[in-house]
Amino acid sequence: MSGSGDLSHPGKTPVTQQHREQVNGHKAFALWFTGLPGSGKTTLAQALEFALFQRNYHCYVLDGDRLRDGLNRDLGFSPQDRTENIRRAGEVARMMVDAGIIVITAFISPYLADRDKVRSLFPQGHFVEVFLKCSLEICEKRDPKGLYRKARQGLIDSFTGVSAPYEPPVAPEITLETGELSVGESLDVLLDFAVKRYPLV
Repeated sequence: MSGSGDLSHPGKTPVTQQHREQVNGHKAFALWFTGLPGSGKTTLAQALEFALFQRNYHCYVLDGDRLRDGLNRDLGFSPQDRTENIRRAGEVARMMVDAGIIVITAFISPYLADRDKVRSLFPQGHFVEVFLKCSLEICEKRDPKGLYRKARQGLIDSFTGVSAPYEPPVAPEITLETGELSVGESLDVLLDFAVKRYPLV
């Protein structure tokens, strides 16, 4: 455990992310999924979590809907509230990585500046931006929650892709054409990336 401190004297040396990574047997990092509603973020995040878990990685999905039901229930969908939503999500993700966990996030996170601020929270190499690239037309056809339909009817204000903007990443580590690839094909790409870049030790 070179350079990570001596744990033989409890209370004298803080437990670090590196200590936790050594116990877990792998590096901790964040896979930050971003994309339009309906691009497949939650579906793919859950599939990846299960696949990594089967391979003995410690991982967890941080889902946007769940955070808005709890920690972020006081926030709406104004630009300011969207920014605060992602700021809080980024702070939670950073703490989870510090705990030695692989965190897979599923947030629209529509603004470039907000995603850049989240990236800045992490040590280099511990934040991986994954762009789920899918056309608005395909996302709208999928419409798993009926939200696009409601947005077109004027029942939902500030809906990303319809009445609110989405700013695509400029240089994400991974781009997945989820309008063309199956969940299985996208999962293969992510698994190959994760196990090669962050192998079990």
